Amino acid sequence: MNLKIISTKIPAFVLLASVLTVSTPYAAMASAAELSSHYTYQAPQLGASSTHPGYSKIIAKVSPSVVGIVGVPTPEAMAEETSSDDDGYGQDKEGIAFGSGVIIASNGWIVTNAHVIDSMQEGAKVITSEANGQSKTYLVKEVYSDTVSDLALIKINATGLKAASFVSGNQKPEVGEQVIAIGTPLSLSLRNSATSGIISGVNRAVDASYSLLQTDAAINPGNSGGPLVNMDGKVIGINTMKYEALGVDNLGFTIPADTVEYIIDQLYTYGEVRRASIGVQLQESEDALIGMPTNDAMKVTEVTSASAKKAGIKEGDVLYSINGKRVHTTVELNELLKAYTPGQTVKLMMQSGGDIVSRTLKLVQAQPEDLLDSSQADEETSPEQ
Repeated sequence: MNLKIISTKIPAFVLLASVLTVSTPYAAMASAAELSSHYTYQAPQLGASSTHPGYSKIIAKVSPSVVGIVGVPTPEAMAEETSSDDDGYGQDKEGIAFGSGVIIASNGWIVTNAHVIDSMQEGAKVITSEANGQSKTYLVKEVYSDTVSDLALIKINATGLKAASFVSGNQKPEVGEQVIAIGTPLSLSLRNSATSGIISGVNRAVDASYSLLQTDAAINPGNSGGPLVNMDGKVIGINTMKYEALGVDNLGFTIPADTVEYIIDQLYTYGEVRRASIGVQLQESEDALIGMPTNDAMKVTEVTSASAKKAGIKEGDVLYSINGKRVHTTVELNELLKAYTPGQTVKLMMQSGGDIVSRTLKLVQAQPEDLLDSSQADEETSPEQ
């Protein structure tokens, strides 16, 4: 059985003789200084209550913080969609791309998926849902996109919006926990549709640079960028992709809140994500590559930074741990390095020439191409809104 990973963008749904599609960021983005000049950080609102209101109350609470995003697809996005053999898109008609987003600040900052906003030409619009049932439309003014995490920060000129509450960084979702997904599947007329399910798995490494949550809540095309919410009405993650194959149902994936917080903080501060890297290319073990539990270490296949060379790291060396913490996969490494910044010094335990050695290394800034997993460039992967 061949599995195809797709992001939750719009499938072959035709609206007003238009084909829905996705791909490419705005050519220019505002500077980090401009970003910070009108953004006031709002810490996630943590509720003290442990009682669980009914589904309807949770959806009513969260929906005003969920937006629809619509725009004209870029030529690259349209070409990508029309080249698909099995999605059934109308291939030569003017298209409209849809997605979802979550309000994170009352003054118009919204988090969504990078593949949602990158698929749209400049002039994309955001449709909000007010508590009184009314909707308003705003032009997207600024875009800060990070393809590695598939997260983006966008800005609209609005005030008084209802910001969503996110779980705290130390509040980890558990398998079996009930959740609700909210978003804009297929059409804006279906905006703020809700589906329910459970957390099916955690720490999933599927076609992504960071760990994902797995859920059986239906993540329909157009839900990308929308929230996955727990029974306290807190956002536990941003929906990003699903598996699609004959006989495969309800296999969706969500970017956890701690990764969302890490990326958004970076975008707020710098206008980009400045990730720490050990400055080498690594090869996972065969067991790790097929998803089996493993204690096998990763092997250095290329030394890409002067810092790593200065530390004495060579091709063929084996990496066991960083500051005493074992790492067996690239996703584990990326998760660990979220706690560090370029320029910090770490100690690596490695094997070199048959000997166990300790290397002191100054972390460098990672490049996006160093972090994207090879599977993310696979032809079978198509980002969806």
